[in-house]
Amino acid sequence: MSTKYKATTTEEAYFITITVVGWIDVFTRLNQKYNIVNALKYCQQNKGLEIYAYCIMGSHIHLVCKATEGFILSDVIRDFKKFTSKKIINTIIEEPESRREWMLDYFYKACEHLKRNQQYKVWQDGYHAEFVESNWFIKQKVFYIHNNPVAEKIVAFSEDYYFSSARNYAGLDNELDVILLDLF
Repeated sequence: MSTKYKATTTEEAYFITITVVGWIDVFTRLNQKYNIVNALKYCQQNKGLEIYAYCIMGSHIHLVCKATEGFILSDVIRDFKKFTSKKIINTIIEEPESRREWMLDYFYKACEHLKRNQQYKVWQDGYHAEFVESNWFIKQKVFYIHNNPVAEKIVAFSEDYYFSSARNYAGLDNELDVILLDLF
């Protein structure tokens, strides 16, 4: 597998995007958003993940983050995706979901071509990691992350979207702690 868009180092920040197969809007449900928030909190507390910006959209997640304490970001993201895949599927099965059969069928078919024995595939391969190499780049990516819900016309102002670090930067209550950057 190519390492062009893979975070194979520790102590360096990356902009990453983790996307659901078929761009399925899994995270339109509150319970699924909390699955992601709780998994990110776990990674922060137990896997050295530092998050500087994030946004959970309907079908994907954006992060500016890095691994610390000797952890490698590619390993953290691998474990995050493995855990959340199972959690997402279990939530679809066990909790009210009007799209249950359709989603499970799609995730089942998404792994038919895989050589390894796997029942469902939730995440696209990879996570398109881009190394943060300048202040300009990080400002641009943080703005892009925070503006995602505005661009999709979910909210008028980025800080109004609850599952985004725009709330942290605006000093509003939020679900996930991030390390605030001085962007100005």
